[in-house]
Amino acid sequence: MKKTFRFYIALWGAKVGTGILKLFRRNASYFPGKFALTVCPKFLGMIDKPEKIIGVTGTNGKTTVCNILIDILQKNGYDVVNNRLGSNVDAGIATSLIGGANFLGKTNKKVAVLEIDERSSRRIYPYITPTYIVCTNIFRDSVKRNAHTEFIVNIINSAIPKESKLILNADDLICCGIGPENKEKVYFGIGKQDTDVKETKNRIRDIRTCPVCDGKLEYEYMRYHHIGKAHCVNCSFASPESDYLGTNIDYENKTIQIKMKDKIETYHLIHDNIINIYNMVAAIAVLTEFGINAQDLKKSFEDYKIVESRYSEETVNGKKIILYLSKGHNSIACSRTFDYIKSQQGNIAIMLNMDDFHDARDSTENIAWIYDADYELLNSDNIKQIIIGGPRMRDHYLRLLLAGVPREKISYEKDKVEAVKHLDVKNIDKIFVLYDVYSLPIAKKVRDKIEEKIKLETSSER
Repeated sequence: MKKTFRFYIALWGAKVGTGILKLFRRNASYFPGKFALTVCPKFLGMIDKPEKIIGVTGTNGKTTVCNILIDILQKNGYDVVNNRLGSNVDAGIATSLIGGANFLGKTNKKVAVLEIDERSSRRIYPYITPTYIVCTNIFRDSVKRNAHTEFIVNIINSAIPKESKLILNADDLICCGIGPENKEKVYFGIGKQDTDVKETKNRIRDIRTCPVCDGKLEYEYMRYHHIGKAHCVNCSFASPESDYLGTNIDYENKTIQIKMKDKIETYHLIHDNIINIYNMVAAIAVLTEFGINAQDLKKSFEDYKIVESRYSEETVNGKKIILYLSKGHNSIACSRTFDYIKSQQGNIAIMLNMDDFHDARDSTENIAWIYDADYELLNSDNIKQIIIGGPRMRDHYLRLLLAGVPREKISYEKDKVEAVKHLDVKNIDKIFVLYDVYSLPIAKKVRDKIEEKIKLETSSER
């Protein structure tokens, strides 16, 4: 698309704005792109892009997958344009491309990794054609924003470039069907596990009948919600075979084997949560398609850890404190977090700090997601305390009672940091601090308060 005078005004103004914002130590990840798109609505089509673009979309895991891709590409010598620190809508992506371009709108960067919000597809894909698009999964998300999975799939399918090579989750019967007109597709997945079942106890399953003929779906095995391997009893619809298949997961030695074509390679496992194992397999599929060889990939994963904004842990006087992102308004993400906590060894306490009050303008009174999430998983003998913080404390309290959690295990306080006073660390081995996407700073304050409490109470015991 030919550059216009308005394009240059938008570009120069955005670059000056970026400099000013950084001078005042402000996050220049959204406003410069918003300014550029306001001045020149077709800005994304005019600015030069790197030769190869990897787009990452999906309900859960796209930020983690992007971080893995960026980190490993950089380890292997690539200078990557990315929106790691910014918005995943059109303005954030414009900001990222502006940062990778000179004052003439040209770029000398070879690669871009862009996280792309599903709902923003129609504002991004008409101007940007990724070489590869990886879709992590498709689940129900915030009712306020995303309505339901069919709504989101329709948006993606209406905009996705047919020239892009799709890398899709074979174990997700919704995700594996996107881009019906795209000719190039590869699939990733995880082979049958000992923990797989014929019928899950999850409250939510986003697909229950065949998307082709509306016939009955029969599962060979289910992993969680609608994730698993299935086929239709009436037509030929079935889960596709994985081109990149995770097998032989060894949690003790922290390894996973990836089977691709006639080869099997062993990688260091970056985390023991099945969600992050899927993220890892997805990233390996993308990086292999991109052209990184197996030996370089294996070396890159040897010491890789999940980014601390998503998961972090530390030990204080023998007590482990774990910060774990658990997206509010996303019942599937919360359920997966609850299931992971339930599977842990030792006595556990949970600081449950999940709400949407990071911005009053974006707040909503819709709490349906709390009743979609599997709070029943928290009714477990190894979970000794659940302490709720924040303005939704009574909503979570009621939901926990309905899930059968004993009243004496639950405490609550509106102030999330003050809520730490209810924590009894004496007989607790692990403390999970669950926080929402925008509340990491508060979660860190909660962690610091827990550290103080542990040091004070355990030192007095000595």
